[in-house]
Amino acid sequence: MTLRIGCIADDFTGGTDVAAAFRRAGLRTALVFGTPDDTTTLPADCDAAVVALKSRSTPADEAVTDSLAAQRWLWSKGAAQVYFKYCSTFDSTPQGNIGPVTDALLDAAGGAVTLHCPSSPPNGRTVYQGHLFVHDELLSDSPLRHHPLNPMTDSALVRLLSAQTRHPVGLVDWATVRRGVEAVREAITAHQQAGVRHVVADALTDDDLAVLGAATLELPVVAGAAGLGEGLGHAYPATGPAAAEPTPSQGRAAVLAGSCSARTLEQIAQFYAAGLPSLHLDVLAAASGRDVTGEALAWYDAQDPDLPVLIYASASPEELSAVQAQLGVTEAAAQVEELLGTLASHLVERGVRRLLVAGGETSGAVTTALGIRAVLVGEEADPGVPWTYATTKNGDLALMLKSGNFGAPDLFTRALVETK
Repeated sequence: MTLRIGCIADDFTGGTDVAAAFRRAGLRTALVFGTPDDTTTLPADCDAAVVALKSRSTPADEAVTDSLAAQRWLWSKGAAQVYFKYCSTFDSTPQGNIGPVTDALLDAAGGAVTLHCPSSPPNGRTVYQGHLFVHDELLSDSPLRHHPLNPMTDSALVRLLSAQTRHPVGLVDWATVRRGVEAVREAITAHQQAGVRHVVADALTDDDLAVLGAATLELPVVAGAAGLGEGLGHAYPATGPAAAEPTPSQGRAAVLAGSCSARTLEQIAQFYAAGLPSLHLDVLAAASGRDVTGEALAWYDAQDPDLPVLIYASASPEELSAVQAQLGVTEAAAQVEELLGTLASHLVERGVRRLLVAGGETSGAVTTALGIRAVLVGEEADPGVPWTYATTKNGDLALMLKSGNFGAPDLFTRALVETK
């Protein structure tokens, strides 16, 4: 079956988020981890395929190279339109990677103009007058200003994107969006005729995103968060998703958390408050050569097999700053990824069959360590947080990859205790 739409996501949990959005729109969706090649296969009868890369924080030239390879692969599977999915908080640096990747995808597709919208109303992200809000706060006033890799201290999307591209950036305001599909199309055309290549759009509701999706259906490249992805999905003829496989009832359950977001810290606190087994990893000790992995596995083996467990390297902003001060930002992140990826392999070998992973970089490390290349997207536990299903050398695995700021505070306990 020829794909209706292909998507490139700049991290693994972002890929999960947009894959869930396509599924909600009625598209049977596969999620592929890492740059695909000729050996990468999709589940049968997919309407949409999402290629999840680890390109959000890599050097811009690497992000461009990987994204172009993914675009070519999606084209080979029949996708006429490519959606570039980035975080709903527009995480990036002044040098990229959103602008450079979008420009490269447009150049390859021969596109003259594209539309950007990181709005995701169910998760409290909206765009108004070109400014990105997190719930009732400007992005620059939200906890995302403390993001450990890409602190976001500016909320003006036109200004942020203009720093990442040599091409002009324009705005379609909310009043235009509310006038409907044709008004948005006319505004995009007017921007294109004026030499604008990147058009940021306001969106406050899912209805606004549906308008934007319908208005951009003919563009070869569109960019934004999962909300606009769902709007695009609804604009495609749908076959309806196949029934997802049930969550495996056999085998142990575990959470691995590397995200330091405020929401993940809440979820960790709720898990601990519920009296469930929790272990914090000492990243500095691991960096000094102590066998923190072995200690964690010994702890895991001593726990009640009927209870889900949580192993985490997440830390408060103050604790994180202290670790980064000693190790450096890059080395601190690498230590966390190495620890949690290695632990994931050992836990699955020990019989874990329901695995919840918190954090985009952590999710990348875990799927890489497990050798998982593609999954079928199933039902959501919370908006943007679906179960996915894969087969590993140790058996079938239900895998939930959670963006750091996504999910209700009780997600860890609800997903793993109630689905047992």
